[in-house]
Amino acid sequence: MKALLSTAYLPPVEYFLLIEKSDGCLVEHYEHYSKQSYRNRTCILTGNGKQALSIPVEQTHQKILTKDVRIDYTTRWQTNHWRALTAAYNSSPYFLYYQDFLQPFYEKKYTFLIDYNTELLHLLLKFLKVDRHIEPTTDYIAVPGDYYDAREAIHPKKCDRDDYPLKLTKTYRQVFEDRFGFTRNLSILDLLFNEGNDSPSFLNHCTLHLS
Repeated sequence: MKALLSTAYLPPVEYFLLIEKSDGCLVEHYEHYSKQSYRNRTCILTGNGKQALSIPVEQTHQKILTKDVRIDYTTRWQTNHWRALTAAYNSSPYFLYYQDFLQPFYEKKYTFLIDYNTELLHLLLKFLKVDRHIEPTTDYIAVPGDYYDAREAIHPKKCDRDDYPLKLTKTYRQVFEDRFGFTRNLSILDLLFNEGNDSPSFLNHCTLHLS
């Protein structure tokens, strides 16, 4: 199986599980940009429950290709996101191990969202020891052919529905599990900060049921 994915900001565990189980992936660069999706949004677990973090993008009244979306720096979103991650995961077993690798992404300014997401994705794949061939699309793919089309399947508005097509078959420990039980569809950082070097094993032994 091959996968066709959207770009994503610190995407959920299912995104990486799909990559890990695939024979290769394409990341869509030429679709019309879709708002309120994982393309610029991630979800973390805090002491108050699930929290969304969104990268602000420059607004346009016209349709724009995902590859052309620019990050908006009129607010201090990088500082705010890093503070939120630190507050949520500072007590997790492996936050200190990863923080020096991740913090530069909250200091350096990237012009395009796709470049920011792509560089961050490659770092996360190294953490997870997932070695897959991942390429950007060179044009919009209307008919995915033999690729599993996950561009809209992995979506924050769909992940809690009963018909969500990507479901994990295992759970892992979470910092606030005693308050909320196991919370699904969180950023891959939730897995890494809690499981550290055991994260690749979790992906390897987890079955992904596609419906």
